[in-house]
Amino acid sequence: MSAQGLEVIDHTVHLTHEWINELTERLGWSSRRSALRLMRATLHHLRDHLLVNELAQLSAQLPLLIRGMFFEGWVPTRTPIKERRAEAFVDAIDALMGDTEEYRGGADVGCVFDLLNARLSRGEVEDVRANLPQDIRVLWPAP
Repeated sequence: MSAQGLEVIDHTVHLTHEWINELTERLGWSSRRSALRLMRATLHHLRDHLLVNELAQLSAQLPLLIRGMFFEGWVPTRTPIKERRAEAFVDAIDALMGDTEEYRGGADVGCVFDLLNARLSRGEVEDVRANLPQDIRVLWPAP
């Protein structure tokens, strides 16, 4: 039993730390804060490319805290966006990453997708990838 008696909260905090630690390791970065910032930026931009049904199915496989971040600031009437090019997808994340010292662009965005491949079901990854424009799908390797 947890100290507070709220095992679901303790569990999601633990899972969220696992995801952040794994991403930090994949990136080879020293800053977990920056890794979380990249995960959040990538998930937000991915979210904005998806239809509501696919968005709901994807979010169901995220840890509760990450799911909350995923939906933070979402405006359903503004999605899905019509961006079709991988370069524009990465540019949007670049803008969100600002002056993050360790950030290297598209290769780091690919690390977030590698994390999703490792943590989500293969079927869900394939469904989400299939709903992205071909040029953007190239950024996310098949599971």
